[in-house]
Amino acid sequence: MMYSSLDDFLKQQQALLTKGPVALIFVEDDVEVATTLRHHLQSGFKAVVALMPDAFDLPRDIKNKVHRVPFDCSAPERPFQAINQVIAAATPGCWLYYCYNAEFLFFPFCETRSVTEMLAFHGEERRSAMLSYVIDLYAGDLSEHPSAVSLDTAYLDKSGYYAQARPDLPDGSTPERQLDFFGGVRWRHEEHIPEASRKIDRISLFQAKPGLELLPNHTFNEQEYNTYSCPWHHNLTAAVCSFRTAKALKRNPESDYAIHSFRWHNSTPFEWHSRQLLDLGLMEPGQWF
Repeated sequence: MMYSSLDDFLKQQQALLTKGPVALIFVEDDVEVATTLRHHLQSGFKAVVALMPDAFDLPRDIKNKVHRVPFDCSAPERPFQAINQVIAAATPGCWLYYCYNAEFLFFPFCETRSVTEMLAFHGEERRSAMLSYVIDLYAGDLSEHPSAVSLDTAYLDKSGYYAQARPDLPDGSTPERQLDFFGGVRWRHEEHIPEASRKIDRISLFQAKPGLELLPNHTFNEQEYNTYSCPWHHNLTAAVCSFRTAKALKRNPESDYAIHSFRWHNSTPFEWHSRQLLDLGLMEPGQWF
């Protein structure tokens, strides 16, 4: 279905935002748009919303399955504003997810279980949000794939990830169960990455709540939403496998000139399977088996 604006979608499809999960896919360019939408449709979301420019086309098999909303992502703050608009319109408790094109959600056992099943379990553990790690993907051969995007020859870093204590909150208190996570292409090429964009943690799955707001650093104004687990045991986490950083670095003239390959001795082919991410410690099954 197509809509004239985000306001039009929210007015017509209020029923979609009662329970979810609803995926909000922000389309910044024409790279792997259909692939991204198909992946999230297959993940089991109740609805997939493509927020994208009118100039981009979609294959026929996808047009009738997604909710298409005209949207311009050229200003970095626009997706955050749109997400907060959706949060305000959604029924409290509705599960929402967001990502950009050329990003793919993986969660434990996603090959045989749906995102709806996973979030049902997560909610039973009294969790209203789920930490995800944005894992950088990149083409193995930039001479063959100068955009750094290749689904068939995608690589990721198998090590080099680390966490640091999160700075104190404005009121002087220390955040509980919160860390800043780093690694991947953003860590290895940090001289080309703005400091505010170097973290790889993102609360990409969360429940709507009155007064909840997503901040420009991918955290929420509700501190419990920013935690990696409950106080009692480890909880589920997910991974958003993303070409976004690599393609941005190759699109920028300065970093494009400086980077001839993203591969290093800790690169490994991406297998497009949750087991690899679990084995590498890039997501956590918690108590879900």
